[in-house]
Amino acid sequence: MKVVIIEDEQPASDKLIQLLQQRDPNTEVLAVLRRLDEAIAWFKVQPEAADLIFADVHLPDGLSFQLFNQLNLRQPVIFITAYDTYALDAFRVNGIDYLLKPLRFAELDKSLQKMSHWKGQADEIRQMGENWGKKAYKNRFMVKLGEHLRAVNADQILLFYAEGRTVFLYTRDGRKFIVDFTLDQLEELLDPALFFRINRSNILQLNGIKEVVIYSTSRLRVVTQPEFAEELIVSREKVGVFKAWFG
Repeated sequence: MKVVIIEDEQPASDKLIQLLQQRDPNTEVLAVLRRLDEAIAWFKVQPEAADLIFADVHLPDGLSFQLFNQLNLRQPVIFITAYDTYALDAFRVNGIDYLLKPLRFAELDKSLQKMSHWKGQADEIRQMGENWGKKAYKNRFMVKLGEHLRAVNADQILLFYAEGRTVFLYTRDGRKFIVDFTLDQLEELLDPALFFRINRSNILQLNGIKEVVIYSTSRLRVVTQPEFAEELIVSREKVGVFKAWFG
């Protein structure tokens, strides 16, 4: 794994390098950058060289968030800082974790496990992107309305949701119908460019999303149009891949 460290305090960067090599001797530190302007200059030249970025929040010439506001970097970021007031700002960029100094091995190890999970999901998204257009996805569902059957097109669907073992299709005009599929089956049938499973109980349609709100330091809340009666929360383990899909 190739990492870049943005940290103005040498003892802190030395400690981080020591812990990284303790966890994985093959970790390669490409650069230790002490200032914001130095980090901006480095990433302008080689924006994709690193697999992971470690960044202190406070640097001598500004906040490290400015780097990610100026450059469209796609790597995950682990913020390491003495302050606990910037967690939401970290989440708005590619922050996958927010660790407080002094850094401990157990916390770093947990963050790197989270990064591995994030990377696996990102690879899955890329694979889905490669497959888009190659597979015929289900774009119409037959539902029962009294004694009649009707077809509901995918663009009429706001979301699918589960109540126990029963799965419902919920339309943009507020109607719900039972469907004979599990959510796992629907994930295989639906076009991943348009539908995303945000948690165990909900699959949302992209065009039905009105806005995404930061719900906590590690989760998101989705507001649909029209607004669904129940809260729609993106589970912690899905947040990284949801941001990649939604963005």
